[in-house]
This record gives sequence, C-alpha cells and structure tokens, in this order.
Amino acid sequence: MALKLEWSDEALEDIESIATYIEKDSPIYAKSVVSKFFEKAQIIKEFTELGRKVPELDDVNIREIFVYSYRLIYKINSDTVLFVAVVHGKRLLENHEKVYKLPRFNMQVSTPINKSPLFCQN
Repeated sequence: MALKLEWSDEALEDIESIATYIEKDSPIYAKSVVSKFFEKAQIIKEFTELGRKVPELDDVNIREIFVYSYRLIYKINSDTVLFVAVVHGKRLLENHEKVYKLPRFNMQVSTPINKSPLFCQN
C-alpha cells in the first residue's frame, strides 16, 4: 500500500535553493532537476525501501536516493514518507544541521560522520 508523502519545510527550501542556483545558468535544466526530485518521491511512495539506508545513521527507516548528484533523504514512518532534506552528495551530512533539528526525524549517529568510509578523502 502506498504511503502518504510529506515534505519538511527544510527539504522544500533545499530544492528551492538548488533550483535558484542552477537557474542562473540554465532555467530549463533547473526545472528538469526539480521535476526529477518529485518524480523520485512518487516512486519512493510506492517502493519505500528502494533507497539505501543513510550510511552515517543507524536507522533502517532513514533512507536516501540519489537524484543527479543530490541525496534526497527521507524517513519511513508507519503511514507516511517524510522527505527531510536534499543534500549535495559531496556535502557532509553533519554540516546540514537542519536535518538533525527536525523533531520528527529524531536521528542518532552511529559512526562519527567524519570517520565514515563514505567521506574519507583519497
């Protein structure tokens, strides 16, 4: 059964910021990127576990799916999928403070993010 989609204000602000940035060079590409976020959200609505578990976090209900080079981060609840943030793939999640401040997200970090193999520099 498909769950209800919810978007945090922060996630929508992230998308708006991304669109504004891209729009400076290409309004058409900005619209395409924004559309892709919402297309992926519709897929997640039907297939909630399609995205991978966020590597930095110890919660199988907090997942992400990549849209171009952006991490679309969401939390699976009993009757909803809450989209929490959109973060550039090269950006450390710990620097995205608003993700941690959302009361309904209630995350715990299992591994120090700066020690995670995902973020180790080569």
